[in-house]
Amino acid sequence: MAKTIIQDLSRFKMPDGFRGKPGWYVQLWWIVQGTLFALSPQFLYGYRRWLLRLFGAKVGKGAIIRPTVRFQFPWKVTLGENAWIGDDVILYSLGPISVGDNAVVSQRSYLCTGSHDPGLPEFPIWQQPIIIESECWIATDVYVGPGVTIGQGTIVGARSSVFKSLPPMKVCVGSPARPVRDRQ
Repeated sequence: MAKTIIQDLSRFKMPDGFRGKPGWYVQLWWIVQGTLFALSPQFLYGYRRWLLRLFGAKVGKGAIIRPTVRFQFPWKVTLGENAWIGDDVILYSLGPISVGDNAVVSQRSYLCTGSHDPGLPEFPIWQQPIIIESECWIATDVYVGPGVTIGQGTIVGARSSVFKSLPPMKVCVGSPARPVRDRQ
């Protein structure tokens, strides 16, 4: 009896232009991120903003980005004015990520803009943007998935998982995250 192949990774192909920059540029960023960015003293926020802008990120004035934040492709990231990105946050920016003005993404949160189609043997990769609107607070250890928009002023509670967009001015918790009350 012939074995049915449900996943054949030898058939995987990265879509043309998926990374948004050539391979050498991606590697250069990863080297800079692992050294100059990650080893910078905590208080050098302006320096890290400069490095990110140098690699194509749009970073608003006063943004606070900790040295342990990881960016897959910074040229796909926009951080608003006075946005805070906490320790050990991962911005897995296979697609665009936008964090609005005065928004907080707290420590160990993971924003993931991509996935694979498990219904096809070649396991194709895809991406959808994430938008965190202004004045949101993404609390510690929150997962935000591809295609999600979190409405202005919304709080997402610690260890929540967000798979669908959330309305503005709510407090949301759980896995999947759901509004539990209005933000006051």
